[in-house]
Amino acid sequence: MTHRLSRRSLATVVATTTAALALAACSTGGGSSTDKGAGEGPVPEPSSPVTISFASWVGAEPDMKTLVDTFQSAHPNIKIEFQNVPAEEANEKLTAQVAGGNPPDVAFIDASTTAQFAARKALVNLDNYIKRSDVVKADAYVPAFKTFVTYDNSMYGLPFDGESTALFYRTDLFQAAGITAPPTTWPEYEEAAKKLTDPAKRTYGNAMFASSPEAAYYWYPWLWQAGGKLLSDDGKQVLFNSAEAKTAAEFYVKMAQYAPKDYLNSNSYDGRQAFANGQVGMYVAGSWFAGTLGDEFPQIDGKWSVAPLPKGSAGCGTTIAGDALVMFSQGKNADAAWKFIEFLSQPENVAQWTYKSKAGTTLPPISSLLESPDLVATKPILKGFAEAMPCGVSNVVANPDWPKIEEAINAELAKAIYGEQTAAQALDNAAAEAEKIIR
Repeated sequence: MTHRLSRRSLATVVATTTAALALAACSTGGGSSTDKGAGEGPVPEPSSPVTISFASWVGAEPDMKTLVDTFQSAHPNIKIEFQNVPAEEANEKLTAQVAGGNPPDVAFIDASTTAQFAARKALVNLDNYIKRSDVVKADAYVPAFKTFVTYDNSMYGLPFDGESTALFYRTDLFQAAGITAPPTTWPEYEEAAKKLTDPAKRTYGNAMFASSPEAAYYWYPWLWQAGGKLLSDDGKQVLFNSAEAKTAAEFYVKMAQYAPKDYLNSNSYDGRQAFANGQVGMYVAGSWFAGTLGDEFPQIDGKWSVAPLPKGSAGCGTTIAGDALVMFSQGKNADAAWKFIEFLSQPENVAQWTYKSKAGTTLPPISSLLESPDLVATKPILKGFAEAMPCGVSNVVANPDWPKIEEAINAELAKAIYGEQTAAQALDNAAAEAEKIIR
């Protein structure tokens, strides 16, 4: 349950790059889907039984099973057939299905992959359906989450859950080191990391990861806090080696001296052990991590807390991520598929899937839910994450070749983290590669 986004952000982001590149090589997903959903008024029920295939890595979760059972009871002519696939294989499997002409009708995907699928005409343009719906309203979504599912000014997916990134810290280790409060600025962050680091005792200030894609992913908040950007708004100009970006990269790479080398070549999900066993005192992660700590490491309950990420010269900035529901253009039962994702997108169902889930620590991507006092009353641990959303920035950019560009950033930043080059050299080298790709 609590691994919905942890698996997305730690495993399937790797597959995102692979899948996006594979999509470019495979056949397109079919003809235009802009005519699907045309008409007036609510989409009618099917007149005879139909089966909708639903691909996801969450089909076995109790909350999803309950939602599907409720839907099928209310829509007896629509049966949902689960296609369960591990998160780390989901995008590659969907890519192969699109190429083979047999994708599912509906899928639960990493929202950041929506544009890559939409650009290959693999997804249904949902604008017509949204116009006819009394449930789904385009302007009801948190703008940052809506960014993920928008391509060419149209919505090709419905945001379903999300997270922002914050600072987890060990309150017991802070107290032992004489640190009275979580850091709120970059200098305070480095000072705390210094106080927490004692290589002789194998204790460190923070965890860092030089593996792909996390070397770049965890640099982004510092980039935004410094006032930097990845690419220009049109996706045609490299901006991630600007003076602001280099300032951010130099600080980020410098923090490797306060990180255990054991985890540099690992990933943040595996690295959770370092936080749980007290090897690191600070850990940057999304809200998924709160659920993971509660599930897997109850022995440290009461010994950790969460704070907003420290602010840089340009203020606050946090990475956001999420999952979305999409319909594939080669599906044969589009109207019935819409009825299903429309049902899942009812605010009460989104709430149940996210913060009202027993162990769930994801955020609802609907503004009214995110801003509701009920969210914090139900899950107090999500308060900081919800408050961080106005500072949220999507790392999804306009250029369809972005996954290739991001690979270059990952590779070069990793070299800098290992001390093989400076942070500035890393960004310049990555920018040179990016400019070749963009041209």
